[in-house]
Amino acid sequence: MFAPRDPDEYLLPTERRVIRVRRHWSSLLWDLLEAGALLAGAMMISYLLPDSAGIMIIQNILWYASLFVLLRLAYFVMEWWVERIVVTDKRFMISSGVFETKVAMMPISKVTDLTYERSVLGRMFGFGTLVVESAGQIQALNRIEYLPNPEEVYDAISELTFGDKKAQAERFSMIKAQRAARGKKMVP
Repeated sequence: MFAPRDPDEYLLPTERRVIRVRRHWSSLLWDLLEAGALLAGAMMISYLLPDSAGIMIIQNILWYASLFVLLRLAYFVMEWWVERIVVTDKRFMISSGVFETKVAMMPISKVTDLTYERSVLGRMFGFGTLVVESAGQIQALNRIEYLPNPEEVYDAISELTFGDKKAQAERFSMIKAQRAARGKKMVP
């Protein structure tokens, strides 16, 4: 009831999911470093303060601030865990939000240009940025950062957008036939 919806629940019965990923873990790197530095600073200040009754209030404030830093980091990790990037044969979308669910969607047919970028750190850790352009409009999904394996996502979206539609339809009908042969439920 309180858990965020699975992104697959937003798919239409006629859609075929191609890719489903979450952002690369390195998107949390700055938050982890920031929390670590703040916690180390609070511990150092607490350790250096003398043991007198008036200073105990400052130490309590430092420990409550440390608890706040940890809760904030936990929220960022939950937010990262819940966010999903889904590409289907008809659209791609990002669902996010821990307390309030947000779904940004763009039809594949609107894509006019597709680029991916990889920095040196992106090459080392395995992430990149996907830049999606559509008919002169700025969409909600125009820049997707910290995307794991951007080449695979780029190739899949390129195939869906600019590839042979007839070959895609045949491949999709072949997948349906294979599922029927295995006895899995087919979507009409």
